Amino acid sequence: MPIQKTEKIWHNGKLIPWDAAQIHVMSHVVHYGSSVFEGVRCYNLPSGPAIFRAQEHMQRLLDSAKIYRMDLEYTREELVTAMSEVVKTNGTWPCYIRPIAFRGYGEAGVSPLNAPTEVYIANFPWGKYLGGDGDHGVDVCVSSWTRMAPNTLPAMAKAGANYMNSQLIKMEAIVNGYVEGIALDSNGYVSEGSGENLFVVRNGVLQTAPLGNSVLPGITRDSVLQIARDLNIPIVESGIPREMLYISDEVFFTGTAAEVTPIRSVDKITVGNGAIGPVTKAIQKEFFAIVHGEKADRHNWFTAVPVGSKQPVGV
Repeated sequence: MPIQKTEKIWHNGKLIPWDAAQIHVMSHVVHYGSSVFEGVRCYNLPSGPAIFRAQEHMQRLLDSAKIYRMDLEYTREELVTAMSEVVKTNGTWPCYIRPIAFRGYGEAGVSPLNAPTEVYIANFPWGKYLGGDGDHGVDVCVSSWTRMAPNTLPAMAKAGANYMNSQLIKMEAIVNGYVEGIALDSNGYVSEGSGENLFVVRNGVLQTAPLGNSVLPGITRDSVLQIARDLNIPIVESGIPREMLYISDEVFFTGTAAEVTPIRSVDKITVGNGAIGPVTKAIQKEFFAIVHGEKADRHNWFTAVPVGSKQPVGV
């Protein structure tokens, strides 16, 4: 799906025209993948646009940058304010927000230490990522590609380089007729999708892989765990054998783009009876009620965007 551009992008503290947000072909990030980024959603609540878990997303961006020795000149609060400024200026919501920090033009070798750091924040309309609306889940496969082994690339950093691995997983799944792939870790345990965390349900117990299984610490993952606690659903964070995907009663993805997406089949083996299960349905219902403003923001997950009487032009 092509990106529907908006008017302005935030760049190093200033708003610039969308088409002016360009980099040099010799920028370090082009050659070595030296970037960290976030994906954030802004929802259209009855009270106006609000960014979902803005503080947590910007903290993860700062954490990712720190892991890669990338000094950002902005505090978490400044980056949150910048996201709000972009949404307000473009008048586009609901929307997807993409903050990214990367090594720019100035160093041709592998070492990035002499390359400048650039920070951009864009927003644009973006709907369902994987589909699976209503009572229909998505069909996925277990990928032949393995997630990064510990102490190779940092899985806890949301880094652009990691997503070369994700691209292999995603492309393989698509050419084989699936919507998404599920990767195993270097020990053969379930890790995550190409861009989503994964949950399984067996006998009413909700299970997800711990961060040690090359799992990104997902913000939506954390939100779902909190919702499950609110609903008194038993939770286990432990290694998931591949075969558990085939015999679980329910399986679903979570992520900023995917939100809460049920999985209908894995490797053409139907999950449960093929319908969305009760645990997935309960979590889905609660999640969407919160992000659509039908239930109170009891965990203070939203940061309101002050737009006054401005009307949205998003989808």
